[in-house]
Amino acid sequence: MRVVSGIQPTGKPHLGNYLGAIRNYVALQDDAHGVGGECLIFIADLHAISMPHDPATLRASTLELVATLVACGLDPDKAILFNQAQVPQHTELQWLLNGTARMGWLNRMTQWKDKAGKNREGQSVALFTYPVLQAADVLLYQATHVPVGEDQKQHLELARDIAQKFNNDFAPKNPDGSDAPIFTLPDPIIPPEAARIMSLRDGAAKMSKSDPSDMSRINLSDDADTMVQKIKKAKTDPEALPSEEAGLAERPEARNLVGIYAALAGQSVEAVLGEYGGQGFGAFKPALAELLVTNLGPIRDRFVALKDDSEALDAILARGAAKARERGTPTLDSVYRALGLVRH
Repeated sequence: MRVVSGIQPTGKPHLGNYLGAIRNYVALQDDAHGVGGECLIFIADLHAISMPHDPATLRASTLELVATLVACGLDPDKAILFNQAQVPQHTELQWLLNGTARMGWLNRMTQWKDKAGKNREGQSVALFTYPVLQAADVLLYQATHVPVGEDQKQHLELARDIAQKFNNDFAPKNPDGSDAPIFTLPDPIIPPEAARIMSLRDGAAKMSKSDPSDMSRINLSDDADTMVQKIKKAKTDPEALPSEEAGLAERPEARNLVGIYAALAGQSVEAVLGEYGGQGFGAFKPALAELLVTNLGPIRDRFVALKDDSEALDAILARGAAKARERGTPTLDSVYRALGLVRH
C-alpha cells in the first residue's frame, strides 16, 4: 500500500482544512504505516505557480503548512513529507507524460473551465496542464491509493487514463510475451464523509482562506481567546436548537455550528441535538468554544513553537525530498527507457 496526496500552500490553514483534509492525512499515515506501507504527503508548491502568486508569500506559506501538518499529527518518521520543487522527477515525468495526454482530455476538466472562466486565452499554460502534473505526482511513486474529494475524482480518472495509455503504447514485454506495465493504476480512497465547514459569517458559503473577514473562519493559529470570540460573534438565528436534524434544514448557520461540534466531538448531528435540542445559542456557543479550544489548543501551541523554526522545517522537507527522489527514480528511469530516450 502506497498512499500519495498533495496540498497547496495557499493562505492560512483553518478549521475547514483540518476537519476536511489534514485530519484524514494523519489517519492515512497511521493506516499505511500499520500495514508496512508508505504514505507520501507533498506540499504542492509547483501547482501553486499555475496561478498568480507572490514568491515571498509562497515560500512563507510552504513552511507554515509544514508546521501545520506536523502540529496536527503528521509524523515525518511515519510519512514522507516533502515539497515538489525539491523533487525534479515530478516535472520531468510531467513532460514525458505530455506526449501521452490528449488535449481533449484536458479540455474536459471541469476545474479548468471553472478557474479559467471566460478568459481562457489569458490563462497560463500551467493552469491547463496541471492535471498532467497531478498524474505525474502519483504515478511517479507507483501509488496504489490516492485520497480524493468530489472535486478531484476527475483528475484521478485522468491519471489512470494516462497510465493505461502509456502502458498500452510503451510497456515492454516479459519473457513469456505478456506486457510488463510501467505504471500502477491508482485506486481512489474516498475519505470518511467530512463535515462541510462553512463560514462563521455566512452559513451558505464555505469557510475559506480567501474570505476578507478573518471573523469568518477559525485559523489553526488562533489563540484560545480569539477562538472564543469568533464563536461568540458567529452568525446565528434567534430560535432554539431543534431536537432532530430535519429542523436544521432551513437554518444554515445553526447547521454549521452543530456540524462543527459533531465533527470535533466525533458524534453524529443527531447525538449533539439530543444533548442540546431546545437550548439557545447562549448555552450552545460556550460549549462549542470550549470544545474548539480543547481540540485545537494543543495543535496551536505546537504550531506556534514550530512556525518560526525555518531550519527545522527545511530539514524536514529536505529529508522527505531525499526519500521521495529515491522512490521516484526507478519509475522515471523505466519511462525514459520505454520511450527510447538515453538519459545517462
